[in-house]
Amino acid sequence: MADLARLRHGAFLVIGRAGMDLYADPPGTSIENATRFTAALGGSSANIAAALTRQGCRTALVTCVSDDAVGRFCLGQLDAYGIDRTHVRAVAGEMRNSLAVVETRAEDCQSVIYRNNAADFAMTAADVEAVDYSAVCALITTGTVLAAEPSRSAAFRAFDLARAAGLPLIFDVDYRPYSWPSAAVASEVYSRAAALCDIIVGNDVEFGFMAGHADQGLDKARDLVAKGAQIVVYKMGEKGAVTITRDGEFATGIYPTTALKPTGAGDSFLGAFIAALSAGQPVRTAVLRGSAAAAMVVARVACAPAMPTAAELDAFLAHNPGPTA
Repeated sequence: MADLARLRHGAFLVIGRAGMDLYADPPGTSIENATRFTAALGGSSANIAAALTRQGCRTALVTCVSDDAVGRFCLGQLDAYGIDRTHVRAVAGEMRNSLAVVETRAEDCQSVIYRNNAADFAMTAADVEAVDYSAVCALITTGTVLAAEPSRSAAFRAFDLARAAGLPLIFDVDYRPYSWPSAAVASEVYSRAAALCDIIVGNDVEFGFMAGHADQGLDKARDLVAKGAQIVVYKMGEKGAVTITRDGEFATGIYPTTALKPTGAGDSFLGAFIAALSAGQPVRTAVLRGSAAAAMVVARVACAPAMPTAAELDAFLAHNPGPTA
């Protein structure tokens, strides 16, 4: 496996979806009663890239967007966040960008996602082969990339190229059932991807899904470390997280917050967690920074715009009483 010290050098390469999020406005409005919406950058991979840039890291995204106004909106937003889009390709025809119509409310929050003929699934091996892997410090991807061809094969090709270059592989499980042809296919592909990666982050449901049984998720997380992964973070929502490394495991709590919405926490966690590791912070500190960033994002409107800067995260940690036990 790769040397995680590599995380301290160069830009992060993120593979996967960039989309548009439309939020019912003002906050608290249900979609069916909304008469206006605000737009923001969306998509799990683009959100992670935004979280990293807000933390002071350099990032580059590899994906495809639709060759239309929505695709151009995404390109403009990537520029606004300072995300390198050299390897973001526009695809013509009937391919369309992912679109999420979302509410900002903590209870019964609805999120309606349009993913038919998704443009990001058009990413090919040629797209990932065009990257100079010697210029980046790690490869980050989410499970969404693996849900369809040709992006699935492209992602695994990127894994091969990144490993050949000595890069750490970072995998956010991010299981979305609506994107997959079947649960059996998803479980097999996720397990294959996780077995190749150095850092794996997911929730208890996702690890249970990979294990084939809801009660065996933690065992699956431990098994991944036993078989080669260096860090696995097993998140449990309000119960905190268990982090497993080759030196052992530890539990951490969450930072109390007044949530406006449930979305964005996972992307924010991963961005702040990886940024802390890249700054040389201990794993426990990195997990706590990720947890604090997640608490901040669910208390703000939208996802990418809600990602905290390093200074904002430092201020939150300085004034917060600390995570739950």
